[in-house]
Amino acid sequence: MAAVEHIVSHILYHFSTSQKPFFVALQGPQGSGKSYLSARVQEHLSNAPHSLRVAVLSIDDLYLSHESLKSLALNNPTNPLWRGRGQPGTHDIDLGITILTSLKQGQADVELPRFDKSLFDGEGDRLPMDGTGTVIKQPPTVDVVIMEGWFVGFHPIPATELDERWNGIWKEEREILSLTEDIVGHKEDILAVNDKLKGYVQLWQFFDVLIQLQPLQLTESTAVATSRYSVVYKWRLEQEHAMKAKNGGKGMPDSAVRLFVDRYIPGYVFFGDTSSAVTKSGGISRWMDKSLIITIDEGRNVVRCSRF
Repeated sequence: MAAVEHIVSHILYHFSTSQKPFFVALQGPQGSGKSYLSARVQEHLSNAPHSLRVAVLSIDDLYLSHESLKSLALNNPTNPLWRGRGQPGTHDIDLGITILTSLKQGQADVELPRFDKSLFDGEGDRLPMDGTGTVIKQPPTVDVVIMEGWFVGFHPIPATELDERWNGIWKEEREILSLTEDIVGHKEDILAVNDKLKGYVQLWQFFDVLIQLQPLQLTESTAVATSRYSVVYKWRLEQEHAMKAKNGGKGMPDSAVRLFVDRYIPGYVFFGDTSSAVTKSGGISRWMDKSLIITIDEGRNVVRCSRF
């Protein structure tokens, strides 16, 4: 089965016993196919025989304005993780809560926010909500809401666990990927992001299921130490090239894409193990037995699926 079929099957199974709207969180690293899969799932569910009304939004469209992102960086000059968009702390959480609440209530039309990543040489900026974006007509209430994003569903972790990962898996990943602290931050920078992540739990509480796209770990088939996140650089570069091919070349140069992805790697390593977080704490216990991990290879083909 293709990834879209696994996702549709998982949604329909749980949708049948849930209230509307049914909220779906789709997490995966940059370039893994989240936006493509979300659109395909929306198309599949909207067509017969299901004929469901589906709203799709990205957490990227909740980014702060370009001006606010610049202010965040200036106010935190020693934290390299906030030198641009991406990390927890760079989104308008209140806007997200307003949008999701309106979709849940289903009493009025909702315009979905938009963030244009090609503006300001790839730094991006939020577009005005002036009626020119996608408008979800309500009532009636939509049937399914899908939010996709690279850290959707990630939860903050205790300081003790952060210390363990800093001295363990993070040390290994830094060496494999040749990451330097001037790019990916010191421990206090990770702690600052961890603290900001607490605010996003308000968003995650809307969601009924979590679906996670996870790159295949290649160490099973090779004696050479590798990182499951190495392929993210390739995927994200492909994504940038595709965007620039459509908009006349506006976007980041290849060297900037590499640095851009570097800043995301700490998030995957420290906060991305959602199945472990379920067993270690009650933080996302609401998704127990409702979560799906789809492991994909470099070509984004499904290798295996597991539920937790």
